[in-house]
Amino acid sequence: MIRAVLPHPLLAAGLFATWLLLKGPVSAGDMVVAFLVALTIPQVMRQLEPDRSGVRSPGAIVRLASYVAVDVVRSNYAVAAIIMGRRRHIRRSGFIHVPLDLRNRYGLAVLAIILTSTPGTLWVQYDRATGSLLLHVLDLIEEGEWIDLIKGRYERLLLEIFP
Repeated sequence: MIRAVLPHPLLAAGLFATWLLLKGPVSAGDMVVAFLVALTIPQVMRQLEPDRSGVRSPGAIVRLASYVAVDVVRSNYAVAAIIMGRRRHIRRSGFIHVPLDLRNRYGLAVLAIILTSTPGTLWVQYDRATGSLLLHVLDLIEEGEWIDLIKGRYERLLLEIFP
């Protein structure tokens, strides 16, 4: 019963106390407003609570983490070589569309973090209707290789991890 009225009691208490502390001298009206804020905001937070996502395959998590660590180090070296002019081929940056089978929003968020934190790549846009990812690549040599890398190395494991 109490959870229906007050789904997040610590949040409500914190809001109530913070409201009163920020107001300075406390009046009866301030107490009423603080009480209303403390009751209303947790109800809004209830609506914003994300779905619980079950995570499977701890082995896939370890493999994915090791792939990401290796790829980040390798990409750092490659980007440094490009910036310092040690790469002799003509550098061509560009955008590619990657068709994704992954639809789990937590899996997509992890993929976005992986791709954006890896130097030389940037997650630009995701089209939910088509499942297409727009990715910017600093050193785009072969588009098909990038698609195979993302789908085979990252997406495959993320599909194992997130149901």
